[in-house]
Amino acid sequence: MAALAALVLATLPARAEVLVSHGISPFGDLKYPADFPHLDYVNPDAPKGGEISIWAFGGFDSMNPYSIKGRAGALSSIFYESLMTATADEMGAAYCLICETIEYPPGREWVIFNLRDNVRFSDGSPLTAEDVAFSYRTFLEKGLSDYRVVLAQQVESAEVLGPYRIRFTFKPGFPTRDLIQEVGGLPILSKTHYEANNRNLEEGGMEPFLGSGQYVLDRVNVGQTLVYRRNPDYWGAGLPINRGRGNFDRIRVEYYADYAAAFEGFKGGSYTFRDEASSISWATGYDFPAVANGHVKKVELPSGTKASGQAFLFNLRREKFADPRVREAIGLMFNFEWANATLFYGLYARINSVWENTPLAATGVPGPDEIALLQPLVDQGLLPASILTEPAVMAPVSGDRQTDRNNLRRAGELLEAAGWTMGNDGLRRNAAGQTLRVEFLNDSQSFDRIILPFVENLRRAGVDAVHTRIDNAQMEARERPPAYDFDIVTGNARAAEIPGPELKQFYGSATADVSSFNLMGLKSPAVDALIETVIAAKTREEMTTATRALDRVLRAERFWVPQWFKDKHTVAYYDQYDHPETLPPYARGELDFWWFNAEKAAALRAAGALR
Repeated sequence: MAALAALVLATLPARAEVLVSHGISPFGDLKYPADFPHLDYVNPDAPKGGEISIWAFGGFDSMNPYSIKGRAGALSSIFYESLMTATADEMGAAYCLICETIEYPPGREWVIFNLRDNVRFSDGSPLTAEDVAFSYRTFLEKGLSDYRVVLAQQVESAEVLGPYRIRFTFKPGFPTRDLIQEVGGLPILSKTHYEANNRNLEEGGMEPFLGSGQYVLDRVNVGQTLVYRRNPDYWGAGLPINRGRGNFDRIRVEYYADYAAAFEGFKGGSYTFRDEASSISWATGYDFPAVANGHVKKVELPSGTKASGQAFLFNLRREKFADPRVREAIGLMFNFEWANATLFYGLYARINSVWENTPLAATGVPGPDEIALLQPLVDQGLLPASILTEPAVMAPVSGDRQTDRNNLRRAGELLEAAGWTMGNDGLRRNAAGQTLRVEFLNDSQSFDRIILPFVENLRRAGVDAVHTRIDNAQMEARERPPAYDFDIVTGNARAAEIPGPELKQFYGSATADVSSFNLMGLKSPAVDALIETVIAAKTREEMTTATRALDRVLRAERFWVPQWFKDKHTVAYYDQYDHPETLPPYARGELDFWWFNAEKAAALRAAGALR
């Protein structure tokens, strides 16, 4: 009988291993164990209280950050939490927040989230698996178009298994490395509140959806002021991952129409924390009395984050930019070195890579591992053979004069070769007699001083370049889908430090005509193929090689004229805040884990430094 039982057991399929965990990372290397007391970079005993205030540019007419209709208020996603959350000292890892544990097989073909049974929305109603499933369906049907496209490719089904248990099954054939983190990061809305109030995710509106986050909306002055209030009954205040976080009673946002007015507001004490983005202000503007007497601290804080990818972005949907030689010629006429010395006081470094300031940036000529990925694309005719032998595209270097003559000469040669010949009036025309008219669309007064010399240089090269200043509402309408009504705008070439499916929103052909992120409208079969390779990478080494190959190809597309970045944070704030001595590499954290010092604040008020 024993022999028969052994025979029967041997013929049964082995039970698939199921992993149970408090978190997950792309490559299995979580920093924090299940019983961690708090994040390493917080002060777990930070006091609660006080207010921090910041500024925002332009205005707002909506509190829905998930719709292209209207301009959403700053921080308007603050109300919503997700099943899992990231930390500021790891890249790609996600830890349970609304969930308590996750269950998944080694291949990550599906995941079960076991929710905490004490999670509450801000009105006190329970958050259950039904709310998670409802949020998934709502974003799938009504989320931003590019997000819907990618989500539909990833998820096969969402099945409620119980009041606090939900299973996501992923579609066969889609790389699963990042999918648990993807669905774990979905914002959770209240199904009951959404349906009872006849809400629509696709529409704007000043009433937020109901969420479960630490903050609720306190006060709104449309287009001018937003105040968020800490919820004293926040359900997750005692969780280890939340200890020392969400310390301010209020977060206030003051809106200004331009940077100069915002700076004056800060000097006058209208708001209390300023991330200084203007090099001229940082170098010359902080000589007002509050800095001199110590009421305002002006400091540089370390940053280990990837460069933002800030750049002038071409609208590749326009025929005049179809030839990469035209795009290269235009890029040659932006003199970063002159601008950095003359306008930026030497504070910046040039961006060259989509993954600038990370190990993922392509350098030099491709090595054997990169060539193994690029060669098949060359063989298919999707890439030129030169991608295998030439160094990664770098931003051009210019001299100390506004117009670099060597670059001007090279730009002229490229434009001639592309069919744009110089006329007697100093403007270049194509065979149809059309000038090469290029409009820089700009809603920032502080950028005038950067764009105008660029325009002058381009006109010296025969380009009919113009600078058009519009307000931020017009900018929103013109650069968003489906309009894409621009030639060149300032935007960001986005990327994560652990890149994954979001690359399809940023650079994928399938979303190029609906994406709010792929503003340039990049459509490249080679890029699409490499995105799939990045997503499918099973080890950190494979991911690094694939990302460097992708970075190399993206840069060769010349869809941008890269701008600049700082490897440090330049901030100023009224001396009533404290922060941990050692900040994490991937966040400054002023709204997250800094805290209010009541004694310092009282001293500032006694001195008349604050309103």
